[in-house]
Formats: sequence, C-alpha cells, structure tokens
Amino acid sequence: MDFILEGIKQAIMLLVEGNPEIVHIMFLSLRVSGIATLISLIIGLPVGTFLALAEFPSKKLWISMINTGMALPPVAVGLFVSIMLWRSGPLGNLRLMYTPSAIIIAQTIIAAPVVTGLTLTALQQLNPRLKLQLYGLGASRIQMILTLWREARLPLLATVIAGFGSVISEVGASMMVGGNLRYHTRVLTTAIVLETSKGQFAIAIALSLILLLLAYTVNLWLTWLQQRNSQK
Repeated sequence: MDFILEGIKQAIMLLVEGNPEIVHIMFLSLRVSGIATLISLIIGLPVGTFLALAEFPSKKLWISMINTGMALPPVAVGLFVSIMLWRSGPLGNLRLMYTPSAIIIAQTIIAAPVVTGLTLTALQQLNPRLKLQLYGLGASRIQMILTLWREARLPLLATVIAGFGSVISEVGASMMVGGNLRYHTRVLTTAIVLETSKGQFAIAIALSLILLLLAYTVNLWLTWLQQRNSQK
C-alpha cells in the first residue's frame, strides 16, 4: 500500500512543480477531449433534435442505431479509425494517423451518439403540447427549436457532461490511433497505461489522480452552470 501514498505525494509534487511533460499531457488531454466534445455537440444537438421532433417511417430504426452507438466499444472505434487513416486506407493521404487529430476523430465518434441520444431523450421529455403552443403563438421553426432547447437546458447541460466524460477517460481508441507518442499524442489515459506496464505504479497513480482532478474541475464548472440555470 506504500506505493499508493507515494503516488499521492508524486501527484501533488508534479502539480506544484509544474512538470513540463505533465503540463503538456494535461493540456493535450483537455484540448483533444474538449474539441471532440464540441464537435459532438455540433453533430449531436441538431440530429437529436431532428429525431425528437420529426416523424418519418424509419424513425425507430435510427433511434435504435443511436442507442446502440451509445455503447460503442472504444477499441472497435479505434480499429475502424485506424483502418480508415492507415497509409493504405481510404483516408491515408491525409496523414492523420498518430496525430492529435486522429484521437479527436475517434473520440468524436464515441461521444456523438451519447450527445445525440441524450438530446433526443431530453426533448422527448418535454410536454408535447409546448411545440403546438409555440406554433400557435406565431413562432418560426427556428424560434420553436431554440425555445425547446432553453426549456431543456438542464438535461442538455447534463448531455455535455456525459459527452465529455465519455472521452476524457477513454484509452483504447486513443492508444490505437494516437500511438502514445511522447510530447505529441500522449494523453493522461495512455500515459497511465504506459507507466502501469512499466511497473511504475506510483507514477500511474499520480497521473490517475491528476486525470480525476482534471475531469472533476471541468464537470464542476459545467455543474455550476447547470445549477445556476436551474434557479432562473
């Protein structure tokens, strides 16, 4: 159990001293997962809204596909993205393999179904009469959608939290498409795997604590926004 205490001490020292490599890994993790979450929102918010409001014959099929996508195995996503981005793959000419961009693509594929599915659920929980009332008051389609988003802002903020949480702690896809290259594609999760494989449990624990602190800080800010909106 001594290595656990040593890991806690090392985590504190790494944060206090501002170790350059750890700082780089932290900001890369935050940047990659933040961009992936943002892209997932850009994709998932309108798609989830469309599925919640529109009526068409294959709607249930698409919803079932989204729900299945919410449970996508990260390693399967990593394999798919690797095949697409490999030199002999369809997108090999883009030379994105083993770059932060490749990790962003993989994490976006993981987070987008989560954001889409939770957006769909949040809007379906609203009173269906609200849509008719808004149209009756002369609201345009865009005004109606914006109003529905405002009414569902609390669960939608929870959607952001869930989307970010699904990728900041992801390791399989990031390892496969990023390669865990030092000062280039190494993020906190892949660094933890590396140190564990080397038997450096104290450092792995320190990195795990930093990852938890980073995730908690971001989610604390999002939760603060959520709760502040609940009082309006």
